[in-house]
Amino acid sequence: MFKRKCKITYICHGATVHSEDSRLCHDEKYPPLEENGQEEIKKICEYLKRRGVKSDKIYSSPAARCIQSANLIAKVFRQDFEIIPELNSRNWGKWNGCTLDKIVKKYGFTYDEASPSVLALTPDGGEGMIDFNGRVSKVISNLVDKNVDSRLTVITGPNVIQSVVATTLGVPPEKQARILIKPGSITQISYFEDWSSLIYSGIVPL
Repeated sequence: MFKRKCKITYICHGATVHSEDSRLCHDEKYPPLEENGQEEIKKICEYLKRRGVKSDKIYSSPAARCIQSANLIAKVFRQDFEIIPELNSRNWGKWNGCTLDKIVKKYGFTYDEASPSVLALTPDGGEGMIDFNGRVSKVISNLVDKNVDSRLTVITGPNVIQSVVATTLGVPPEKQARILIKPGSITQISYFEDWSSLIYSGIVPL
């Protein structure tokens, strides 16, 4: 039997004005949660209570939408949470604020390139997918190492959760964007000494 080092429950922040058209955004102050995004997080809180999910520590990405979500979730566990600045969203450079369709039209990609694989490219002034994955992996590895035998809750954005799922499953960067992480969803991963195991991904409580 393998001994688990740590279990992390990842919670994607609730919906914002950018969620409906999957607009890329690395801004930390904008956009905040919409009203329906707050309702999504309230449903997650109810789900956590019903399932009796345990958490020893809570961490949040620095974006306002993540912190808003973390404030609600922290009340369920009656704990404070810690903000991890390095767990910010991928830097989209000149693609910030754009939809995939807009990127295709503005930068002249062909139809075949217009699949989610285009997001594996490095935008001008932005962060490459491999560099982003490396940054996220380093943060998570540090969390696991300093929280052995713990159950953690991490509130963050969809592309961070895509990254941890892709790393766990060995999904290559050009296919990483095909991992669907909806706002107000829950993903859980168990971490062992040299590997990790996806328990479930993208659950949206009803």
